Amino acid sequence: MRASRNNKWRLTIRSASRWLPAVARTTGIILLTVLILFAVFRATAPFLISSGLVRSGIEKALSEWTGYRAQIEGDPTLEFWPTPRVTLNQVTIREPARNGKVLGHVDSLSADFSLLSAIRGHAHFHEFHFLRPTLYIRRDENGLIDWTNEGRLSKAIEQVDASSTQGVSIPKEQDAAIGTLTIEDGSVEMTDERSGNLYKMNGVNADISWPRLSQPMTAVILARFNDQDIKLNFDSTQPLLFFAGKSVDAKTSFSSPLISWAYTGTTSISDFSTLSGNLQLSVPNVPSFLAWSGQRLPAADALKNVSLNADVAAIQNGLRFDNLNFKVNDSAASGVMDLNYTPAGKPKISGTLAFDQMNLNPFLAAFSMRLAAETAINAILNGNPLQRLDLDLRLSSNKAGLGPFQFDNIGASLLVAGGKAKFDIADSGFEGGSLTAHLEVAPGDFDGGGKLQISIRNADFGGLFTRLKLEGPLPLTTSGSLDLALSTTRPIWVATLSDVAGQMHFKSSAGSFRQFDISSFRSLATEKAFFRMSDIADATFDFDSINIDASFAKGSAEVQNAAIAGRNETITLNGVVPFRTNGLALSGAIEATSPSDADELPMLPFFLGGSWPNPVVSPVTTLLQKPVQPQEP
Repeated sequence: MRASRNNKWRLTIRSASRWLPAVARTTGIILLTVLILFAVFRATAPFLISSGLVRSGIEKALSEWTGYRAQIEGDPTLEFWPTPRVTLNQVTIREPARNGKVLGHVDSLSADFSLLSAIRGHAHFHEFHFLRPTLYIRRDENGLIDWTNEGRLSKAIEQVDASSTQGVSIPKEQDAAIGTLTIEDGSVEMTDERSGNLYKMNGVNADISWPRLSQPMTAVILARFNDQDIKLNFDSTQPLLFFAGKSVDAKTSFSSPLISWAYTGTTSISDFSTLSGNLQLSVPNVPSFLAWSGQRLPAADALKNVSLNADVAAIQNGLRFDNLNFKVNDSAASGVMDLNYTPAGKPKISGTLAFDQMNLNPFLAAFSMRLAAETAINAILNGNPLQRLDLDLRLSSNKAGLGPFQFDNIGASLLVAGGKAKFDIADSGFEGGSLTAHLEVAPGDFDGGGKLQISIRNADFGGLFTRLKLEGPLPLTTSGSLDLALSTTRPIWVATLSDVAGQMHFKSSAGSFRQFDISSFRSLATEKAFFRMSDIADATFDFDSINIDASFAKGSAEVQNAAIAGRNETITLNGVVPFRTNGLALSGAIEATSPSDADELPMLPFFLGGSWPNPVVSPVTTLLQKPVQPQEP
């Protein structure tokens, strides 16, 4: 059996040995012939192909693609190895009319072409390379780019069928091959008729892969915009529909040192009515980004960085940011936010945001609208975001801070609409008690002044004064309540303490007045005409209640009927506190709390003047002296 198999194998080898040399010889001859023909074809190609034909072919191709008139001033340079390629210098695209407007200029344009088609008198080009091109484009009122003037690209955009479920459908005669486009050191100027702005980019370097008009496109663009390097990536299976202003699925990302974002989903170049996808955004330096983008925002220095991730979807007249997660400085938040437009066409942001911790300084500083001193009022009114944007936000946070003040479980709202701006703290824990507040910027384009109302109940003011390291004799109480109402008729961004008016009421139950020895006070009052508060700072004065009323006007507080009632003695104060200078001008008295103790604790009037925290006490001794009775003769 094994011998039979060996015999069959020997017969097969002998049979193959007869025909293999013939096949090898035939194949070698064919390959040699092809190589000779290729070499001859390449060697004779420069003599068979007219440079004028290639030049006119490029001009015709550019004119057909753009719909405008292409002019080539430089002589073409032909290369045939490793692939046939033509290079032309000083290419200009103009409007068809004589002396028409220049729409683009290229220092040098290179393209591969078909050698066989060129020999037959037809030039077909692909794999384009543009060196130092300059492009001038226009974005119309509808948000569409004025790509061409009835050229091949324009016709393809007009005739593309968006209803096809198999990618992009266009007439076969319009489905042209493109290949790869490479741009080196280019520049772009775009006039946006919708906003009236002119945008310029230079140092543009790009690699664009678009095999055919009906096929997917990927693009990577590097450029310099406003002195910052930027990078744009775009990937779409339906680019022609995108350029036609239709909604397509795409992946887009933008990155620069000042802002980065990435979007995946349905998008459109003209409007956002069908927008649906995921957006990631990061601004690592907000003030630098605003300066780069030419925007001004009040109190922008308080914002360091912003980042967000959200599912974006189109809603009526706007966008919704669902499953929103974002960070502002070191504060993280989540919620839902809408960006839409009012019937008057004004953008409006509304939503509900929950923070883990929140800094209130940027919110309140935005209301003050503190701009540079040299900024004109007209510029403020015409350019400030609070005039150009409506807000309706509900905010909550486990922890919140406003300068040295801390809040717990805060619920707040921010409303900017109809010429008014309001910030409300509906409820908040504050120093062991509760706080509500209302800040309002008055109507009149935000230049009519504003008002502030604060209500605090049962708070630990003693702990607050200690934590703030305030000096001087102050009440240490764990159950203080404060009502404060301030207003100004001056624009908030220029108002000073002299322009503020209002009322204050403070009351408290039992506590102690630190650095106030009432016994030493009485003793020194009988010995000295003047002494300082620091001379009686060795003890505290326990009190049962405090009630203080004060009014504010013209940079001073007028204290009215301030009473600090202790078990045995009561201190009353009246007068003026010019808080701009830290000064005091108060008249006061110490008297017995109970009238039955008046003989033991007679009234001691005094004057308190100087500067806080160590003012001078001047006892009014003449009031303590009994009138001298006339002697009988």
